[in-house]
Amino acid sequence: MLMIDQLKERARKNKKTIILPESMDKRIFQAAEIILKDGLADLIIIGTPQEVEENSKGCDITGATIIDPNTYEKTKEYEDLFVEIRKSKGLTHEEARKQLLSDYTTFGCLMLKAGDADGLVSGACHSTADTLRPALQIIRTKPGTRLVSGFFVVEVPGSEFGENGVFVFADCSIEQNPDPEKLAHIAISSAESFKFIVGGVPRVAMLSHSSKGSAKHPDVTKVVEATKIAQQLAPNLYIDGELQLDAALVPEIGASKAPGSDVAGQANVLVFPDLDAANIGYKLVQRLAKANAYGPMCQGIAKPVNDLSRGCSYKDIVGVVAITAIQAAGEDN
Repeated sequence: MLMIDQLKERARKNKKTIILPESMDKRIFQAAEIILKDGLADLIIIGTPQEVEENSKGCDITGATIIDPNTYEKTKEYEDLFVEIRKSKGLTHEEARKQLLSDYTTFGCLMLKAGDADGLVSGACHSTADTLRPALQIIRTKPGTRLVSGFFVVEVPGSEFGENGVFVFADCSIEQNPDPEKLAHIAISSAESFKFIVGGVPRVAMLSHSSKGSAKHPDVTKVVEATKIAQQLAPNLYIDGELQLDAALVPEIGASKAPGSDVAGQANVLVFPDLDAANIGYKLVQRLAKANAYGPMCQGIAKPVNDLSRGCSYKDIVGVVAITAIQAAGEDN
C-alpha cells in the first residue's frame, strides 16, 4: 500500500472540516469530488455562486458547504474579529470588510480562527506569500515556535532509500536563506513532522556539497553549525551533517564518507541549506523520478494551514487535504 493511501485511511477515521478558498480554480473542484467521494474530509469551499458554477462544471461536489462571503451570516462577526486582531496596526472596519470580500484566504483564516473549521489549504493559484500572510496575521504561530517553515512529503515509488521511498524535504517554500539557528529549528520541526505524518524513526541529514569536512566554504560552515545546534537542542533525535546527498542516502557511500554515523546512508528527512536547493531538489525528484510530492506543508502555525505548488495536479490537492486533516486531528490530542 502506498503511503498516501495509509494517510487517507487515517484521515477517514477522524474526519475534519477543511477550507478550500480557491473557488476560481478548476483543480479545486476536481479534487473536492474525490475528497468527498472517498470521505477524506468535510469541505467548505469559499466563493460566489457564479464562481462555483463556472469552475465546478462536470464535477460532483455534493456534500460540500459553499460559503459566499458577500451573503454569509457570520461575515460581520469575522470582520469584527479581524479588526480586533489587527487593531494595533490600525485596521478599520471598512478595510477589513474590503479584504474579507476580495481575499478568500483571509476569510478562510478568520473562519479557522473562529473555530468554524479545522484546517485550510490554498496556493493552487496564489503565491506562498499570499497564502501565509493572512495565516500569520490571523492564526499566528504555535506557542513556543521559533519560526514557521515548510516541507514536502515526497514518495518515490519503488525506491529502496528513505522510509520505503518516503521522505520529508525541508524547507522548500518559506525560509530563503536560513542562518544556522533557523536551519537547526527547521531540522527539528521536520523530524517531528516526519514522525507524526509518516511514522517510523526520523533520521535527519543536514545536506551540503561537502561531507564531514571534504570542502571548506562559509556555506559548509553554516550547515556544520546548524547541525551542532540541532544536536544540542534535540539530543534524542538522529541528526547528522554536513552530508552530501549520496552519503545521506546510499549505505555504502555513507559508510565511506561518514563512518559511524546514525544517519548517513539511512536518511529519510533531508534538510537543504537554502530555499533554492530545496525547491530545485524536490522538483527534480518529482519530475524526473515521477515522485509524488505533497505540499508545501507548513509547520509552526497554530492551526493547520497548508500551501500548494501552483503547478500542482488535482491529485496533489487531494493528498495535501488528507495530510491537513491528519494534522488537524493531531491538534486535538
